[in-house]
Amino acid sequence: MNRLAVINVVGLTEALIGEHTPRIAQYHKRGALAHIAPAFPAVTCTAQSNYLTGKVPAEHGIVGNGWFNREFAETQFWKQSNHVVHGKKIWDALREQSQIVDRKSSIANCFWWFNMYSSVDFSITPRPMYPADGRKFFDVYSWPYSIREEIKKELGEFPFFSFWGPAAGIDSPQGKADAASRWIAEAAKWIETKYSPTLNLIYLPHLDYNLQRHGTYDDAGNLNPKIYRDLREIDAIVGDLIDFFGKRGVPVVLLSEYGITNVDTPIHLNRIFRERGWLTVKDELGLEILDAGASQVFAVADHQVAHIYLNDASLEKSVREVLEKTAGVEKILGHAEKIAAGIEHPRAGDLIAVARENAWFTYYYWLDDARAPDFARTVDIHRKPGYDPVELFLDPRIPVVKLKIAWRLLQKRLGLRMLMDVIPLDATLVKGSHGRRPADKKDWPVFITSQPEFLSAKEVESTDVLQILLRHFDTL
Repeated sequence: MNRLAVINVVGLTEALIGEHTPRIAQYHKRGALAHIAPAFPAVTCTAQSNYLTGKVPAEHGIVGNGWFNREFAETQFWKQSNHVVHGKKIWDALREQSQIVDRKSSIANCFWWFNMYSSVDFSITPRPMYPADGRKFFDVYSWPYSIREEIKKELGEFPFFSFWGPAAGIDSPQGKADAASRWIAEAAKWIETKYSPTLNLIYLPHLDYNLQRHGTYDDAGNLNPKIYRDLREIDAIVGDLIDFFGKRGVPVVLLSEYGITNVDTPIHLNRIFRERGWLTVKDELGLEILDAGASQVFAVADHQVAHIYLNDASLEKSVREVLEKTAGVEKILGHAEKIAAGIEHPRAGDLIAVARENAWFTYYYWLDDARAPDFARTVDIHRKPGYDPVELFLDPRIPVVKLKIAWRLLQKRLGLRMLMDVIPLDATLVKGSHGRRPADKKDWPVFITSQPEFLSAKEVESTDVLQILLRHFDTL
């Protein structure tokens, strides 16, 4: 059986391949490139699930990076158990084929999402520890457990600050801008050297950060100079991996989940619903908390797509009318449209709003920043009832903000309770987003292989990726 390394270069598009990515450009020229018609929504968890199952959200159930759990009446984002992804995955298909030819296969998953409790042989994924006293320690989870300590002994602690938050993609005292992607790449090499898996899935997030901070293009429509360095950094990491796997006779596929396009219009659906009297908030210690279970209508925002849940179904017509009048909303999906889009699943919103290309949805629901919940000003991907790209920024209104961070870290080391409240509440800071299908195919995700015979089309569906990957193995 052949072996394969699949490198997920988040945010990579044809528009970004060129002068500043010479290694990726060279790899493209030696092989073949296809545009991937983006998953809907074009976000991490849905795209990866489409790729690994060959199914759409209506079948595998991953309708976004998060959704409203109707049974628990809770919004849940960034869950990690692979059990929430329904259906057969690529590693199941590989094992079935291995049995036919009487050869053993093994699979490694380095930081692709829904990484916990799957049937892969080797896995590693971000997983902080939360002691009962309220502290938080950044760490990783692995299977087998022994990998965690062995890799950290060799590579050091995972640089979590450069994986997400204001320090992600930026040089900081905690590490270089590309530290997280470089650590993941080295972990993938470590697993390859020790275990030689049949399939090695590798996730490199570095481009994602500054593309959201600054946007892909400048005001003249040219590639944004602010992302040149990011392109060079990810190109070096990818080029090193291509060389490493090439020396071991392992073919490499490069792919991405989505392309990021420029935005300038945040849409605050929950504030609109609140003004209509449909959204319920409760007072907790003088701050406002969204009570989704008690709300008639509320939105779970996920980049350029928002799932809208109706606890009062009689309001559907009224909600649709409001959405149609909301600036920045391009279309609304009801029952029939959700079926056509392959996202009619119980986890999905009763209505789904899709933003115009220059717009995106916030989760904000408060009308007065002084009443915003305490987690709003922190990096907190689980408490927030929606995705928050503003977590990539430090609040410019805080004088000497880095001094405040240092003070907070000192408090933490002294064992004191502290709140790292340095995130702004200004959604206009965000300049890039994704989730809808970009108008220009150069902004679509890509599939690049060094073996053109396995890629017969210039454009493929996200659900075709599974079979294209399987073609790279000689068992089919």
